Amino acid sequence: MPERRTILIHVSGIDRPGITSGLLSILADQEARVLDMEQFVVMGRLTLDVVVSIDEERAAFRDLLFFGWEQGIEIEFEETSPPTAELPSLRRHAVTVIASHLPPVALAAIAEAIAGAGGNIERIRRLANDPVASYELIVAGADDQDLRRRLGAAAMDHGIDVAVQPEALERRAKRLVVIDVDSTLIRDEVIDLLAEEAGKADEVTELTRRAMIGELDFSAALQQRVALLEGLDADAIERVVDRLRLTPGARRFVRTLRRLGFSTAIVSGGFRRITDTLRERLGFDHAFANELEIVDGRLTGRLCGEVVDRRRKAELLIHVAEMENVPLEQTVAIGDGANDLDMLAAAGLGIAFNAKRSVTEVADTAVSVPYLDAILFLLGIGADEIERDRPTGAGS
Repeated sequence: MPERRTILIHVSGIDRPGITSGLLSILADQEARVLDMEQFVVMGRLTLDVVVSIDEERAAFRDLLFFGWEQGIEIEFEETSPPTAELPSLRRHAVTVIASHLPPVALAAIAEAIAGAGGNIERIRRLANDPVASYELIVAGADDQDLRRRLGAAAMDHGIDVAVQPEALERRAKRLVVIDVDSTLIRDEVIDLLAEEAGKADEVTELTRRAMIGELDFSAALQQRVALLEGLDADAIERVVDRLRLTPGARRFVRTLRRLGFSTAIVSGGFRRITDTLRERLGFDHAFANELEIVDGRLTGRLCGEVVDRRRKAELLIHVAEMENVPLEQTVAIGDGANDLDMLAAAGLGIAFNAKRSVTEVADTAVSVPYLDAILFLLGIGADEIERDRPTGAGS
């Protein structure tokens, strides 16, 4: 019986239609068996690697070389060992790097951290270049805790965001995103805007600051702040609605999630009139928030019903997941303040977005660039895919 050889065929050059099909057609004529194959294109240049098992008597490398000459590409051959069954069993991580600017020194530090943790970079994919830069690295063989520690130190040294997730089915199967509102979905703190309308800005802003960093119990601080709004006319809420500023990338973020079939929910410690507006404008499936009591057209300084606090936010995430029949490991929660901590902990992936330090230290990962759609990179969605979804003339 003729001996079979395992050959790695490496192809490189300017990409054009027909290269892959032509190469595989020649291999088919030689009755080769394809054992592994990977292809990618960077700035119009093709890199294609094919591992084949081929009958030594039928191997006609000159046909492949002639094909390469015709196409203006380089083809190299290397005898190798067949792919082993052990390779897929290696622990794999998806490392996502995000920053306003990613100089080579920062990327070198990331690569060094991965190597230091015993990891090997199998694949690098550029996710975005502007207005932020992002890369996804698939890493095999690294110790989980050591990898996270080393990458965390590199991220701190270079002022970049680095997210580490197991490269498993669950990462690519997220189905529900739950998001906070104030300073997350929007750039404002709504109660501070209401306080300006009531002439109580300084008192309320200080209480808000202390509640968001965890110095004050959120529920108690919220009721203190709402009490300061007593007597404010209800029309002030509509004026605040008109002043709301979406976080850059918010529309694109929600639109892309909807296109991908995600369920989406707003869970806010703010107020229902605001969340109902955002739900309608952006197309969220669910919205939950506190209800301001209004009597004779004026705020009474009290809330109606159960307060949406830290504990309640986590309960609502679980409630929405059950309604949508989504396992918790397939949920994503996004927030910035101490009252989001339980919700972030309950989700399969908890993301601290431009958050207080007390939140970034315990969340699964953190994003500090000011663009909400950068979170899509953590789900493995690249900017080119997002832009293909963008309607003509649509804003962010």
